[in-house]
Amino acid sequence: MNIHGVKAIYMFEMARTGRTLFQSIVSPVISTSLYFIVFGSAIGSRITEIDGISYGSFIVPGLIMLTLLTQSIANASFGIYFPKFTGTIYELLSAPISFFEIVLGYVGAAATKSMALGLIILATAGLFVDVEIAHPLWMILFLVLTSVTFSLFGFLIGIWADGFEKLQLIPLLVITPLVFLGGSFYSVSMSPPFWQNVTLFNPVLYLVSGFRWSFFGTADVSVELSLAMITFFLSLCIVAVWWIFKTGYQVKS
Repeated sequence: MNIHGVKAIYMFEMARTGRTLFQSIVSPVISTSLYFIVFGSAIGSRITEIDGISYGSFIVPGLIMLTLLTQSIANASFGIYFPKFTGTIYELLSAPISFFEIVLGYVGAAATKSMALGLIILATAGLFVDVEIAHPLWMILFLVLTSVTFSLFGFLIGIWADGFEKLQLIPLLVITPLVFLGGSFYSVSMSPPFWQNVTLFNPVLYLVSGFRWSFFGTADVSVELSLAMITFFLSLCIVAVWWIFKTGYQVKS
């Protein structure tokens, strides 16, 4: 493996975070604080507890998951799209580095930034509510799997996009609504039976549910099913990336 090549891509992408510190770190932290002010204070005064958990604490996993999904996709998609936009991707493709090493560098950097941001959001949440993690190892596992999976998904979006507007299309019109409708800020059991069944088709439900279980030991679906779903989606993303580099779709054209 070309360790130097992977490290060069990884360090370049990580350095970009330092150049855009406000956008990369400060802005999501401010947004999270606003969520706590609005949801925790306004709605929390009407919904005091869910499954014996204070509402302010209950929404912490959902907020972290919202940040993980959006930031993983944004970091990975922009990271690979910008070389396409500037034309430097051809220099990358002609370098003595394999497709696997290219993906490892970009996706590894995006996942690292997302996980770090998720931990920062968790620390920020501790300033507003009491946060206890019942299963810390499982929490880390879900954190890593989610970050890697959606960084791969963002990488796919960056390859597919042929304009900056397309980079925001799926995150804004698909991912964000799915997160809000996937039990991030409420328990699915609070919905009418019909909508509970509809929500089961929302893949984000399984991510949020499993992640929340690692905090409080309570979930809308079983932990095994949550792990199976995220593993399945990760496998789909890996196959899709393999196919893209095998065929050269939107990369060599």
